[in-house]
Amino acid sequence: MSRRFLTGAVSAGLVLVLAACSGTTKNDNAASGASESTAAANPNAAAKEGVKMAFLPKQLNNPYSDIEVSGGKAALGELKGEYKLVGPNDASASSQVSYINTLIQQQQDVIGIAANDPNAVCPSLNQARSAGIKVVAFDSDAAKDCRDAFINQATTQGIGEALAKQAKDLSGGSGEIAVLSATPNATNQNAWIDVLKKELAKPEYSTLKLDKVAYGNDDDQKSFQEAQGLLQSFPNLKVIVAPTTVGIAAAARYVSSSSYKGKVAVTGLGTPNQMRAFVKDGTVKQFALWNPADIGYLAAYAGVALKSGQITGKQGEKFKAGKLGDYTIGENGEIVLGPPTTFDANNIDKFNF
Repeated sequence: MSRRFLTGAVSAGLVLVLAACSGTTKNDNAASGASESTAAANPNAAAKEGVKMAFLPKQLNNPYSDIEVSGGKAALGELKGEYKLVGPNDASASSQVSYINTLIQQQQDVIGIAANDPNAVCPSLNQARSAGIKVVAFDSDAAKDCRDAFINQATTQGIGEALAKQAKDLSGGSGEIAVLSATPNATNQNAWIDVLKKELAKPEYSTLKLDKVAYGNDDDQKSFQEAQGLLQSFPNLKVIVAPTTVGIAAAARYVSSSSYKGKVAVTGLGTPNQMRAFVKDGTVKQFALWNPADIGYLAAYAGVALKSGQITGKQGEKFKAGKLGDYTIGENGEIVLGPPTTFDANNIDKFNF
């Protein structure tokens, strides 16, 4: 899907991000070699070939992250660059640090990272930058002083507002809701939840009560157990909002086989292939997501633009991102992919990812 295709209603989903297992390393070499970018942006500079870019997601071998990095791989193929994928077995705060250190030793040109913790990775990322490596955060940001640019799925404010609206709509306008998040340190999750809480404090949401924010640690079984615990602890719960693709699937799986089906709504951000069965059996009425592959694709183009000197990460700079078109860098180096698409029984079979 292109960026323009992913301009469906933001008024439907809540949130989700994903994780799974395994700590292997994968390489696909399309070219080699790269040189340093200049200090000042030159939008007319030619894109360098042979840029070595390593992707470091929160965890390897989970559906969401796999789709994300596949977009990066495709983009680097178009740009005649060199793609590398590394990652930890778990999404703990410090699990990515050793991989960053190794990538510095390997003299990568660009590191693309979905940060498990915005601060834990900072010393190593800044060491990488001191060595001339460009750093592009994607999906889950690192602290802004530790990277050159951040690829955001959509605006934090827009996602948080969508969470609140969807919770109210699915609750029938009033009642108790709960959030099933990923890890307590997940940057994007916490930012979305903060906006959700601020929205719930407004008069128009005074009829909603947030009972609890639970954490499934982006682990399927843990998330399943947390969903079960929420429903047992709060018998009047009407909506579970899952800011993680692991969480939404686990919560939907539990609700679909329990007496809560049809009584408790589950929503969030998930992939169509992951959620299709739960939409068709009525467990999930609607959810939302952008195309994860486009996040990785945009991160790769931003990384090569940085290394080529076309951009430096400053607000107002522009660059081209292949099939996604033109992008302008926003405040604090943020580059917003675009609004997500809402999926429901009427359109879910039109998507395959």
